[in-house]
Amino acid sequence: MQGGERRGAYPTPTPHLSAGSLVLWRGFSKASQHMGRLRNAKIHVERAVKQKKIFMIQGRYPVIRCLLRQRGWVEKKMVHHLGTTLPQPHKDLDSSVMGDSDMTEEEDEDEEEAFRPSQLFDFDELLEFDDLHGKHALMSRMVRNEIPYFIWTTRRDILDCRFLSKDQMINHYARAGSFTTKVGLCLNLRNLPWFDEADADSFFPRCYRLGAEDDKKAFIEDFWLTAARNVLKLVVKCEWKSNSVDEGEAPRDKQPKKQEKKPVLVSPEFVDEALCACEEHLNNLAHMDIDKDVEAPLHLSPEGWSLFLQRYYQVVHEGAELRYLDTQVQRCEDILQQLRAVVPQMDMEGDRNIWIVKPGAKSRGRGIMCMDHLEEMLKLVDCNPMMMKDGNSVHLCNNSIQKHLENSCHRHPLLPADNMWSSQKFQAHLQETGAPNAWSTVIVPGMKAAVIHALQTSQDTVQCRKASFELYGADFVFGEDFQPWLIEINASPTMAPSTAVTARLCAGVQADTLRVVIDRRLDRNCDTGAFELIYKQPAVEVPQYVGIRLLVEGSTIKKPLAMMSHRRMAVRPALPHLLAPRGSGESKDSGSPIHSPLPFPKPPQQGPAAFSPCALAPGAGPQTTAQQAGGH
Repeated sequence: MQGGERRGAYPTPTPHLSAGSLVLWRGFSKASQHMGRLRNAKIHVERAVKQKKIFMIQGRYPVIRCLLRQRGWVEKKMVHHLGTTLPQPHKDLDSSVMGDSDMTEEEDEDEEEAFRPSQLFDFDELLEFDDLHGKHALMSRMVRNEIPYFIWTTRRDILDCRFLSKDQMINHYARAGSFTTKVGLCLNLRNLPWFDEADADSFFPRCYRLGAEDDKKAFIEDFWLTAARNVLKLVVKCEWKSNSVDEGEAPRDKQPKKQEKKPVLVSPEFVDEALCACEEHLNNLAHMDIDKDVEAPLHLSPEGWSLFLQRYYQVVHEGAELRYLDTQVQRCEDILQQLRAVVPQMDMEGDRNIWIVKPGAKSRGRGIMCMDHLEEMLKLVDCNPMMMKDGNSVHLCNNSIQKHLENSCHRHPLLPADNMWSSQKFQAHLQETGAPNAWSTVIVPGMKAAVIHALQTSQDTVQCRKASFELYGADFVFGEDFQPWLIEINASPTMAPSTAVTARLCAGVQADTLRVVIDRRLDRNCDTGAFELIYKQPAVEVPQYVGIRLLVEGSTIKKPLAMMSHRRMAVRPALPHLLAPRGSGESKDSGSPIHSPLPFPKPPQQGPAAFSPCALAPGAGPQTTAQQAGGH
């Protein structure tokens, strides 16, 4: 063998078929079997290009790929290691666009299909899989230079929407971090009263950015007031327990207790301080302190609150005995009842003042801690720069944590092994627990309202683009009264079938998404699956501009003449220069006196000119307003 020459008899390779950039050689044993498939693939590609049915996907989305292919779409493979196939001339994009990426799935690690640099194809290798795979791989090669009109990526910073044409669909909105990050949702929901008559505290737990000084101060005040409310709750709870014992309820533990250390006693004055702090808070909410001097000291100074918290920790965490008077019990109940009307989260905040501290720059539950001491939280924030950073933090997925843990042997036998219920199973559970209407009357309406409000407050921040769409996942928890509480909204929620429930749910939501964004563009009455339109904001009509000019015109008020008659001044006070000076005071028509001359007071020194304003209608001339001489 010389020069790479192989032994054996081979026919002379002569061109057999030319199809654009593809050349078939007679040397392939199965070339005749692939002729028809190549012709069909070429026809399919030409039809897809003409109908603008070229799509591109980043990541593993077999359901999306399959459903698009069924609709006649052809996939253009996304290049990974060589960069994206769409041009991005500007690398220094706006930070608000590039910094709000919410990546919740791993990027597709599959390498790009390797094609030989020449124009020769080995169909045996290309179609070594089943015929369907080989056909789609071939068509992807044919459309490698075509423009994709449907783009699905796991990260919104893969492509810049500003460089897409109007008819290119992409599954992301730019600047959506205003509600898909914890910080963005926290800040934007504070503007809800400007968009709707609703209170964000009724569906979104109180949230503060400890890296911002104003939020830090607000959190400290919130922690103080929450501790004061908890004292009132403890008084009512202790009274309820004592009444239960007095009514004859036998104690559970009848064994003789060991001699324990005598607990620390906290005097009733501590309860009075909590009552006064809560009453002061109620007065502030009712604006009853409007006439109060702004420099007047509060009931508790920061130093007083520090001492208050020390005794609060003794009662809540160290087992100190809380002493209170019978008269204080009724006051506690009354004030708690008033607070429930103005503090929607009072019942769900518990009585231990526990807060979730989550770093802004970490994801998947890393760095999350539950803390109940104010001093420790502030110290953690001051010492840990990661706590101060407002990152694009990704949501905490329950399954991402639970999959690393083992189920307890003491868990309820009816709970599934993968710790996940479908909504149908949850509704059946509500039926069994005596709340058959909670799902339809409380849970679902509450979740819809929370999502609507989150989008309302972010609509001025998210970059509007008609051909964009996005699939979001909202996380809720339910209270004992079944009230839903919005935790966060996630961009690009994982579509991986991690459990039996998600295997059905994710496949269905992907299919319904294509029905909404593709099928409904052609048929507005098509089936949208489980999706429903829950809110349609009315369009705001902008009045047509007709060139209206709004002017303010007038004339200077002149000094009054000493001998001018009162009647003449009353008739034309604004135009004194048109009145001829007449010392006789006689009428022009009759010659009889109209008014006896009256002396005028000496006019003041010349000051700033005063004008008689007037409003002008479109096309109207200037008008003047009659005034008494010397008026302002």
